[in-house]
Amino acid sequence: MLEILAITFPIFALVALGYGSVRFGAFQPSDMRALGLFVMNVALPALLFNAVAERSLTETLSPAYLSVFLAGGLATIVVTWLWHTARGTGPARKAIAVMGSTCPNSGYVGYPLMLLLLPEQAGLILAMNLVVENFVLIPLTLLLLEGSRPRDGAGLWSRLSALFWGVIRRPMVLGLIAGVAVSLAGLSLPSGFTRLLDLLAQSTGAIALFVIGGSLVGLPIKGNRSLAAEIVAGKLLVHPALTALALVFLPLATGLPLINPDLQMAVILSAAMPMFGIYALLAQDYGHEGIASLALLGATAGAFFTLTGLLAILS
Repeated sequence: MLEILAITFPIFALVALGYGSVRFGAFQPSDMRALGLFVMNVALPALLFNAVAERSLTETLSPAYLSVFLAGGLATIVVTWLWHTARGTGPARKAIAVMGSTCPNSGYVGYPLMLLLLPEQAGLILAMNLVVENFVLIPLTLLLLEGSRPRDGAGLWSRLSALFWGVIRRPMVLGLIAGVAVSLAGLSLPSGFTRLLDLLAQSTGAIALFVIGGSLVGLPIKGNRSLAAEIVAGKLLVHPALTALALVFLPLATGLPLINPDLQMAVILSAAMPMFGIYALLAQDYGHEGIASLALLGATAGAFFTLTGLLAILS
């Protein structure tokens, strides 16, 4: 157990340090936004580019891993949608619940954990997770949110087009695409440039966790506590459980090869991360930031215990 705590404690200690630093005035909320922009627009794109550019795509991408992570996410969308439909949850709150249960924080929490657990594969795991999240899971849940709005005259095609270009323009996705292009071209990067990318990539983990903690300060915490608790349970328990089922049954159903033990552990842990950091911000546009903030706070705090337990089971 001490070996497992040696992995999870630094992660959540940095989150707590970020929270305390803003809560007691050493940093301002605006500082967290600036640091967050650095991570999102500079450090993570550099990390993803570096993880992919100097490897062949066959070495970088595991179709079996991608399929399991995708299947677990899609199953979570379906199960949570049906659950909240049966409970009579309204359209907007239902869509917010589905998003919170399905979209993990792979960049800010998942990558630092993988860096401690599987340092040689952490960047590749992040790249594969972000492919599924940015091109499937997040757009699908955003469409559910958009569908809960009153009709504004915009057709389905225009909404899909706007979502697609919104994804493509993200710096993380651009970094990933650029890395794939370099890999396909077989280019060799100058050593000075790779060292620069290494330095930027190394800054990602600690700053990202610090920002997660600092960003929790001041979130509105008024809302439906019962629904928030269901979202937390969906994210920390249901999503990894369904991903574990996909890990077992998808190869039997499709004939896909089994993924190696390290990636088996990684795909379940990736699904068990708390929801992504802009969750409350997206919910604010629909008037439900209180529920989302409660769920985000609960999932971030609860993940220390659920991830520690999962590591004990999977190790």
